[in-house]
Amino acid sequence: MNRAKSQPVALTIAGSDSGGGAGIQADLRTFTALGVHGTSVVTTVTAQNPKEIIGLEPVKPAMIRKQLEAVFSAFTPKVAKTGMLLAVGAVECVADFLGDKKRLPLVVDPVMVSSSGSSLLQVSALKAMQQRLLPLARLVMPNVPEAEKLTGLRIGGPEDLRTAARALYEAHGCAVLVKGGHLPRMKEAVDVLFDGKEEWLLAAPRSKGNALPGTGCVYSAAITAELAKGKRLPEAARLAKETISNAIANPRQAGRVRIL
Repeated sequence: MNRAKSQPVALTIAGSDSGGGAGIQADLRTFTALGVHGTSVVTTVTAQNPKEIIGLEPVKPAMIRKQLEAVFSAFTPKVAKTGMLLAVGAVECVADFLGDKKRLPLVVDPVMVSSSGSSLLQVSALKAMQQRLLPLARLVMPNVPEAEKLTGLRIGGPEDLRTAARALYEAHGCAVLVKGGHLPRMKEAVDVLFDGKEEWLLAAPRSKGNALPGTGCVYSAAITAELAKGKRLPEAARLAKETISNAIANPRQAGRVRIL
């Protein structure tokens, strides 16, 4: 009898994207591509496609907890990541549950606004995220608008990315990867990783064309997958940067839209 090949397990806690370009669908697709078994907890059901979000329906905290319990009763995730949480109840539920998993590394993608411009995090949930979830994180990876909201700083260039990364580390005590893809007039997409002691710059040529949905999801899922495979954070970030840069440079045509 052949023994089944063992795969590391990762967990994504995020919203469902009916268009398949972002959210849990993008996370699970990335986990699979990188050789990791993906488990999932849905926090929000969305009616969306790459052009617009038509509707959002938050999942009740009791159901979020049941999903978490179901995953952990059968699997032992090496790393977890959060994406879209939307409501304060979801943030508190996830923080309560993961707070008991002291050794589980957590990657927080603080999703606040969709690529089409829709708000994906309620104001009360932002405060709960800062107070309850970020203290549990191994890594938080905001883009420029998210980093500005989390720090209150204005980010206009690469040096500001470094300042924001340090400010977030001082506030929450976790490693920080500030993504600079939103910075204008840059020939490269430059990100800054800071772990409290060392700093790394991650750069890749900027791709031209319209923004694609799910770039932050794929990036954070790739880091989560690499950490689950045992990579140290700097190497996981480097490999994830390669993954997302290649995906952006080589999008797929699905029907009438382009996706990663």
